[in-house]
Amino acid sequence: MASADQDHSESESDFEYDSDEDSTDSQTPVKEPCKYYNKGFCKDGHACAYLHVCKYALRGNCRYGSSCKLNHNVGGKTTPKAVDPPSSAPKLTDGRYYQWQLDDGSGWKDIENDHVIEAQYSLPHTKSIKIYNTSYGAVCMDFNRMKVYGKKLRVRRLDDGSTVWIWYCTLGRKWTKYESKDAKGNSAVSSSDIETNFQSDPTGSFTFTMSSDTYTILFNEMRQVGPQRKRKVTRRPLYRKAQSGVIPAQPTPELQNLSLNSKPVWQFEGDNGKWFIFKNRQSGTPTNCSVNSEDIERNYQQNSNGSMQFTVNGTSYKLDFGAMIQTNLTNRKKRKVRRVLQ
Repeated sequence: MASADQDHSESESDFEYDSDEDSTDSQTPVKEPCKYYNKGFCKDGHACAYLHVCKYALRGNCRYGSSCKLNHNVGGKTTPKAVDPPSSAPKLTDGRYYQWQLDDGSGWKDIENDHVIEAQYSLPHTKSIKIYNTSYGAVCMDFNRMKVYGKKLRVRRLDDGSTVWIWYCTLGRKWTKYESKDAKGNSAVSSSDIETNFQSDPTGSFTFTMSSDTYTILFNEMRQVGPQRKRKVTRRPLYRKAQSGVIPAQPTPELQNLSLNSKPVWQFEGDNGKWFIFKNRQSGTPTNCSVNSEDIERNYQQNSNGSMQFTVNGTSYKLDFGAMIQTNLTNRKKRKVRRVLQ
């Protein structure tokens, strides 16, 4: 059983241990490694005065050796890296579109039925997923930081090198896809434009113009900066169903319990902070609801960024899938909703 948290908390990048993102080293000869580079990215990039090199490699005790994502060239700043370039050359799968894996210190192991994880990861508003019934207990994966909460586990997503990445920004509390044309047909910027620049320099920026205004996307902050305000941005894969004919490696017993024979369930947050499932109630009861979880899921499948209306005891409500918010159309009170897998 798994649950997916789908709110709009901060998306700021932290240490994504298994990404292929590295910063290009500068020319300043120093002996101290850059702590920010070792945590995942350094905002100073080319201008950084510290070594962009694995601090453990400097000590001679990096346990990842040649598979480490960080630079092991101790001469560092004046020579090319001995590791793969950024995400333009991802860690490749065994033939599948993607592979989600966990490492408890004894090596990377496949997660069975990881298409459920991938499906949630492809949604821009899903920030994490929690998987139950494993030998590790409940495993909560943070998609934005690519890490596991509260356990000595690492998570990574392998790629076949053909993933189409979609870029989104927040607009009116919804995640909106970057398109080559805006709603009025004017030229804008597409996800592929942003991705091309991101692949060239994952710690850099991309500037574009729309309706005579200039905007900049800061990749290391995952923010869009405009003339009047900043907006959060995120990057998620276009979901591809698992292909037939590719037999994955047999998962270890620890991860076999991650079989996710589950279905989506829709819940709303009550006044006490507890979550309740949408259910049809008998007419005349205080919580008489015109829809249930299955009804909501059918509407969601038709348009995951759309909305729907329903009534509770005669009062009309609007459920916004993009914002994951339920609004009372009479008093305008809002509640969080979420879609979990059980």
